[in-house]
Amino acid sequence: MVNVYSLSGKVKGKIKLPEMFGIEYRPDIIQRAVVAIQANRRKPYAAYELAGQQTTAAYFGRRRGSYRQTINRGMSRLPREKSGGGGLGKVRIVPQSVGGRRAHPPKGRDWSRKINRKEYSLALKSAISATGNKDLISLRGHIIDKVPEIPLVIEDKFEELNKTRDVIKVLKSLGLGDDLERAKERKIRAGRGKTRGRRYRRKKSVLIVINKDSGIKSGARNIPGVDIAKLDELNVELLAPGTHAGRLTLWSESAIKNLDKIRNGSIQGPSLSTDG
Repeated sequence: MVNVYSLSGKVKGKIKLPEMFGIEYRPDIIQRAVVAIQANRRKPYAAYELAGQQTTAAYFGRRRGSYRQTINRGMSRLPREKSGGGGLGKVRIVPQSVGGRRAHPPKGRDWSRKINRKEYSLALKSAISATGNKDLISLRGHIIDKVPEIPLVIEDKFEELNKTRDVIKVLKSLGLGDDLERAKERKIRAGRGKTRGRRYRRKKSVLIVINKDSGIKSGARNIPGVDIAKLDELNVELLAPGTHAGRLTLWSESAIKNLDKIRNGSIQGPSLSTDG
């Protein structure tokens, strides 16, 4: 049994945790699931197979006596586009020509990874179980000195808040203020990503899991480091960013009550390339 807290941070009642919080912690399975999610999100990159070859170019050759001969014209014997009037046109198809194909284009690669459905389901349940382990949460760097209880459950009125200041006020009343301050810090990313729209890196703070969005998503979406997800949107990457489980999580009362739906298979998590 764990306490259910009100918006003011006071104990309102108690609720029984689902058996899922007692599942064994499996970091190996969690890592496989997170890597699969990240890999399947990556878009394939390759050159178009016919790039630079969609042309009328042909090799006319020497062909003495032909009206399209290259002999004695000071031209190399290369495939040329068929221009009108019997002319030879420009060089095409070969890599060194203007507008020609690339000599060594990128080789296509499928980045996706398969993971068994039962294996992903176990990873999801194990990651949920890890959100109730104080040691794992501390190892992730979360500041939980003032958090009254782990796992942390709040009443359903929290799902109706649609103002950022109200959400922050509630989170601070639950002892999460220090962790929110920690997540405000941002660092300049190392590498080429600085010029590709992802200049800064931020730390992850609280994950808010709800049963129904009655305005809370618009209220919490602009808080640095905070993620919010409904039960049917919950996935292993949200619970274990960077494959490291034990994320500081705030559950709504209804979300805890409906958590067993994951066990029954009605909540499958993200779409994956699965096998088995």
